[in-house]
Amino acid sequence: MEVKIIRTEEEYESGCKRIYELMHSGKDQIPINSPEGDELELLAILVEQYEQKHYSVGPPDPIEAIKFQMDQMGLKQKDIAPLFGGKTRVSEVLNRKRPLSLKMIILLNRFLGIPLESLITGKREVYLEKAEQEKVMESSAIREYLNSNPGRLTH
Repeated sequence: MEVKIIRTEEEYESGCKRIYELMHSGKDQIPINSPEGDELELLAILVEQYEQKHYSVGPPDPIEAIKFQMDQMGLKQKDIAPLFGGKTRVSEVLNRKRPLSLKMIILLNRFLGIPLESLITGKREVYLEKAEQEKVMESSAIREYLNSNPGRLTH
């Protein structure tokens, strides 16, 4: 198979099929410095690049990230209650009745290893009112920053 940049869905499907064929070719392990090994490595890189561009997945919802980590570590709500300030509060947060506080976010990161990016994303309801936004935009430094970083202001 000719290995080239993957640009279409058909090329992507073909690349995935070839990776599957190579990995299930009956050999125990493909030698790294063999033609098949080189082809497999190149295809994996190209498929991953295509997937990142066309199927990118954003960070998980903070509550789902917490629940996932709890499951991975075999934890119950009572085990992490001190990180939230009590059993009632952890229940409220996990049931989306109370937002995560900055202290909770820091403690979840420190004690459970949940990336900060996973805990602070998803706050799409945090916006400035139109009048407040206009006031902030009066600053030339902020305006220049937002103009040079499109997509930062999504509301």
